[in-house]
Amino acid sequence: MSLLRSAATVSSFTLLSRITGLFRDILIASSFGAGPLTDAFWVAFRIPNLLRRLFAEGAFSQAFVPILGEVRNTRDHEAVRILLDRVCLLLTLALMLVTLVGIIGAPWVVSAMASGMRTAARQTEFDAAVWMTRLMFPYIICMSLVAFASGVLNTWSKFAVPAFTPVLLNLSMIGASLFLVPYFETPIYALAAGVMLGGVAQLAVQWVALAKMGLLPRYSPQVRAAWADPTIKHITRQMLPAILGVSVAQISLLINTNIATWLTPGSVTWLSFADRLMEFPTALLGIALGTVLLPRLSAAHARQDHDGYSALLDWGLRLVLLLGLPAALGLALLSDGLVATLFNYGAFSATDVMQTRLAVMAYAVGLIGLLAIKILAPGFYAKQNIRTPVRIALFVLVLTQVFNIILVPQFAHAGLALSIGLGATINALCLVVLLRRGKLYKPEPGWTRFGICLLPALAALAFVLWQAGQYLDWIALGSQPGLRALWLIAVVLAGALAYFSVLFCCGFRPSDFTRHGK
Repeated sequence: MSLLRSAATVSSFTLLSRITGLFRDILIASSFGAGPLTDAFWVAFRIPNLLRRLFAEGAFSQAFVPILGEVRNTRDHEAVRILLDRVCLLLTLALMLVTLVGIIGAPWVVSAMASGMRTAARQTEFDAAVWMTRLMFPYIICMSLVAFASGVLNTWSKFAVPAFTPVLLNLSMIGASLFLVPYFETPIYALAAGVMLGGVAQLAVQWVALAKMGLLPRYSPQVRAAWADPTIKHITRQMLPAILGVSVAQISLLINTNIATWLTPGSVTWLSFADRLMEFPTALLGIALGTVLLPRLSAAHARQDHDGYSALLDWGLRLVLLLGLPAALGLALLSDGLVATLFNYGAFSATDVMQTRLAVMAYAVGLIGLLAIKILAPGFYAKQNIRTPVRIALFVLVLTQVFNIILVPQFAHAGLALSIGLGATINALCLVVLLRRGKLYKPEPGWTRFGICLLPALAALAFVLWQAGQYLDWIALGSQPGLRALWLIAVVLAGALAYFSVLFCCGFRPSDFTRHGK
C-alpha cells in the first residue's frame, strides 16, 4: 500500500479530529473565556493527558509496536494472541493502580502541576482544578488502552479507526458544553464530564475494531505467567528508558504550565489555544507520518533492508519540509487572522486574541523541529534503540529551561512557547546528526534541487500572506464573523494556490513523493 496514501488516510481523519477540536475550543472560548476557572480546567485536563503521553502514546507505544511487529513477522498467530492478552492484562492493572493513587493524591498532583494556584487569592480556582482532576483521572485508563489498541491496528496497517476515534472526544466535550452545563453548579465541570464520556466512547470503538480482527484481548487471572513472559520483560526493559525519554518532554510541559500559572491569569488558556493551532500541522503531518513510518521501519529492520530503511526516513523528511515550511510561515504571518476568526467570540476578547497570537508566532519558530522529531525518533525506536533519543531529550530539557530563564522575563507566556520551539529544533538536529553518524540515514540524491525549488514557492506564499495582513483588520471584522471566516478561507486558499503553483512550475509532482511499503 502506498505510504503517501496511508499517511493521507491518517491525515484525513486527523483533520476531521482537529476541525471538531477547533469547534470544541471555539465553544469553550465563547462560553468560558480565558478566566481563572478555564485555566483550572486546562490544568486538570493536562494531568491525565500528561500521563497518557508518558505511559501510553509515548513509552508504551515506542516499546510495544516494534516488538509486536517482530513477533508478528517471526511467530505464529497464537503467540501474537498470547502476547496481546498478557500485555493488556498487565497494562490494565498498572493503570488502575495509577488512577487510584491519582484520585487520592489529586491536591498534591495539582500543586505540582500548577503551584501558582496555591495562593489564597486563587483557592476557588485550585479547588475546581482538584475536583476536575479527580473526575478525569480514569481517562488515563481509557486512553492507555486506546493506545494499546491503536498500536495493534497500526501494526496490521489499519490506520483509519485509530485516526478517527479522537473525534469522539471532541464531540463528547461539545455535547457536554451544550447540554450538561445546567446540571452542574459550576458550569465548567460539564467539560470534565465530557472528557470522561469521550474516553469511554473512544475505547469502545477501538475494542470493536480489535474484535472484528479476532485480536480482542482475553483477560485472565494469570498475572504471574504474564509477568514471567520473556517478551513482556523485553517490552518492560524497553519501556524504562522510553519512560525517561518521554517524561523529559512532559517534565518540560509541567515546568511551563507551572510557570504560566504565575503569570497573568489567562496565560494557561492562551498557551492552550495556541497549542491547539500548532496541533493542526503536527498531527496532520508529523503524527500521521510517524504513525505510518514506525511499523514500516520495524519491518525494514526485521528484513535487514538498510537501504529501504534510509529511504523511508528520507521520504518522511522531504515531506516534512515540503508541507511543514509553508505551515510554519502561515502560522507566523496569519496568526492574528487564525486566532481572531477561530476564537474571538463571546467572552474571548481582543486582548485574548493578541496574547494568543504571540504564543502562536513563537510556536511557529519550532514547528519544523517538532515535525522532524516525529520522523527521526522512529528511526531509533524501530531499531529498538530508545536510549539515544533519551539522552538527547535530557540535554534539550536542560537547554529549554535555560531558554525559559532568558525568554520568559522578556516575552512572558510567549517566551515559554518560544523555548519549546527552540528546544525541539535542537532536538531534531541532534537526531539527524546521530542517524547519519550511525549510517542509519543517508540522504537520497536531489536535496539541493529540492531546497532551491522550495525558496520561490515560500516567497510567493509569504507575499500573499503579507499583503493580506496589510489590508485586513481581523479584530474589526469581528462584527461580521461570517465575512471574516470567508476572508480567512480566501487568504489560505490564495496562499496555497501560490505555493503549489510555483512548486508545479519548478517541476514538483505528487508522484515524486509516492512510496510503496510492505
